[in-house]
Parts: sequence; C-alpha cells; structure tokens
Amino acid sequence: MELQGQWWKGQLAGDIYHALRCKELMLPVYKGQSPQLSLRRYFADLIAIVSNRFRLCPAARHLAVYLLDLFMDRYDISVHQLHMVALSCLLLASKFEDREDRVPKLETLNSLGCMSSMNLELTKQGLLHMELLLLETFHWNLYLPTAAHFIEYYLSIAVSETDLHDGWPMVCLEKSVLYMTKYADYFLEVSLQDHAFLRFAPSLVAAACVASSRVILRLSPTWPPRLQHLTGYTWEQLLPGVERLLIAHDSDVKEASKQERHVQQPSLQPGQASYPAQCPSVTIAQHVHRPTLQYTQQSCQPVRVSGQGPGTYLSHAASLQTSGSATQPQTLSVPLEAKMNMPNRSFQLTSVYPCAAACFDR
Repeated sequence: MELQGQWWKGQLAGDIYHALRCKELMLPVYKGQSPQLSLRRYFADLIAIVSNRFRLCPAARHLAVYLLDLFMDRYDISVHQLHMVALSCLLLASKFEDREDRVPKLETLNSLGCMSSMNLELTKQGLLHMELLLLETFHWNLYLPTAAHFIEYYLSIAVSETDLHDGWPMVCLEKSVLYMTKYADYFLEVSLQDHAFLRFAPSLVAAACVASSRVILRLSPTWPPRLQHLTGYTWEQLLPGVERLLIAHDSDVKEASKQERHVQQPSLQPGQASYPAQCPSVTIAQHVHRPTLQYTQQSCQPVRVSGQGPGTYLSHAASLQTSGSATQPQTLSVPLEAKMNMPNRSFQLTSVYPCAAACFDR
C-alpha cells in the first residue's frame, strides 16, 4: 500500500483519504488479551529501532507494530518466538509499505548489534515460515490503515498564517511548520508505544497528534475549524487521546529535566536540537479543557532533544502477565528456527542504538 510521492498534495488526495477512512471501519477488533501484553512495549521499541536502522517509512513501522499487536492478541507466544514474530512483522510491513531496496536482508538483520547481544540468529526458512503464518492469519490482507497513513494529510493544513502564537501573529511560518512536523512525529511515536491507543480509530489518533502538537506549540485556536472540517473530529472527540499524549509528553519532559539535574550535559552536538518545552506552571488539564485560551509564557526553558532521550523509552517487564479475559488466545505451536539464549535480565538496547525518539533524528 505504498503511496508514491506526496499524495496528500495531489488531485486524488480526497479520494485516497476517503478510501482510508472507509477501510479503517473494517479493521479487526483488538481485545488486548495477550498473556505477553507486558512485553508489548519492548517489542514495539525493538521494531522501531530496527526500522530506523534501515530508514523505513513511518507507515511500515506502524503497520509492523499493528500486525504484532493483532497476532499477539490471537496467540499465546513464547518470549523467544516473539522476537521472530516481531521481525517477521517488520519484514512484511516493509515489503508492503516501503521501497524494495529498503527491505531488510537476513544477513543484515543477523549482523545487528541488538541481535548478537541477545544471541539471536534468524534463518531463512524460519522467517519464510513465520511470514506465511502471518499472511494466513490476516487472510493475505495487509491493507490496514494506521495513524501514520493519515498524519501527513492532516499536517498539510496543520499550521496557517492566520494562527496566533502566544496571542500574537505568527513571525515565521516555515519554522512553525518545521516544529509542528517534529512534534507530530514525536506524538505519533508515543501513540505507537501505548497499546491503549488501539481503542481509537487510526485517523483519530493522527488528529490527536496534530492537536497535541498545536497545544505544545501554543498555537491558537487549538483546534481551528479548518482542521475540524478536514478530519471530521471535534475537540471533544479528540480530548481523551490528546490527554494521554500530553501526559506522556509531560512525563518525558520531567524525566529529561531529572537527567539534566543529575548528569552534567555537554554542549549541543551536531544533530541535536533544542525545542521549546511546555511551561511547568500550566497543567495538562488547563490545556485540554480550555482549547481556545491563549497560553501564557512563564519562564519556559528549552528541552534538549538528543539521541539519548529519556531512559523510560526502552523498558520492559521481566515477568509475564496472564490475561484474565474470557476468550483466551490460542497457543502458538509452530516450530521457529531461531537460536538464542535468553539472559535473565531486562534487555538493554540503548547501548547499541541510543536513539530514543526517532522523529528528532530525521
């Protein structure tokens, strides 16, 4: 389902968007009943890290995590099998969404530092077998819209010259568009990490990412009529998703500030950027419940965004939580040819790929 070029600027943009909105109405139901749900964050981060290593498009990354979520929701999968499943989902998604020359090769996957650190070796037969099982599970249909498929369409009008910044006319439209894109990508990655966003429609998640970015950038009105008309969502409909995104952002800012206080940070290096942070004196509730207000700037400090990022981005629980749902997932009994020795500790991927929020490194 690779959409060539900037489709949201073409003549068929409205038709493509309408087709995506119709397709999302037929998406499978996610129940969140996987016994390995506590490990879901770790494998979503693993997919994000590997996809960034191969410079895959956001649509491929989001589709891979969505395939993993649906597959875990149906099967009881062992931990060592989940590595094979996650990477197979990424391979399928990259073949479906990205260019052929960007699809990861088996030899390159096995040479990754994170693979050797986990003593994991993939085989051609094992990957082909798992890809076939995935395709049969989804009835050979990978046309599954995600929030990444909608975000660019919404970003095309996310910022306008008529918008106000802190109650004043916009000084530099180009810089505001750049910051809007960066923050929208950041919130898009935040939604990828939390399976709670699967209860929202992908188009709503994308709209919430744009709305949250406008809140952080202090643009008013927060949800202008042009965006409401384009997305079809009102501010009240976006509120639950926006609130979760802003809470996650607030947590990341606090974690970054804590690390700055305890670890002496060097000066900004090439490739790093400084982005304006949300004022600590203004609460999230004030943001989400009073969208038309102009936000007051009170001693806002810039937050350094580097490759290291908050330490909470890559984490996973060591124990497995068994779901108490009435409908139990099936047990996956497919032999997977993966050689690995699972260490009795949490996985540390930051030492190999220190990229925390990939959207800031593009």
